[in-house]
Amino acid sequence: MKYQAEIEINKPIDTIIELFDNPANMGKWMEGLQSFEPLSGIPGQPGAKSRLKIKMGKRDIIMIETIKKRNLPYELIGTYEAKGVYNTVKNKFVKVSDNKTIYITEQKFQFSGFMILIGLLMPGSFKRQSAVYLSAFKKFAESEN
Repeated sequence: MKYQAEIEINKPIDTIIELFDNPANMGKWMEGLQSFEPLSGIPGQPGAKSRLKIKMGKRDIIMIETIKKRNLPYELIGTYEAKGVYNTVKNKFVKVSDNKTIYITEQKFQFSGFMILIGLLMPGSFKRQSAVYLSAFKKFAESEN
């Protein structure tokens, strides 16, 4: 499954990149994030691996994030591996004006085991979760001075 989502944020692109690129900010906008634990490398840099613990509804999910490519603001590509799910995410940021930025994510999911069925029956839930994260990041970014 592949899709793209985007949102316009009323902040300069440099501010957006600074906020997005700081792992300490993740818990301020990523609903359900319980912990972010660097495993190897420098967080946000190519080759870095981190463990994310996320609460989604009643489920606890552990994901391993691997940064594949970094060329901000044009792209930050990472993979997220969890039981039955392999997700590649390309984040990019586009300057619209001095105080307006578009944040775009391109998502590609590969499923295995039971998650194949979930992916087939509930693709909308993945797209909705992406929209929730984008909206939450926008709200966080616009509230920062």
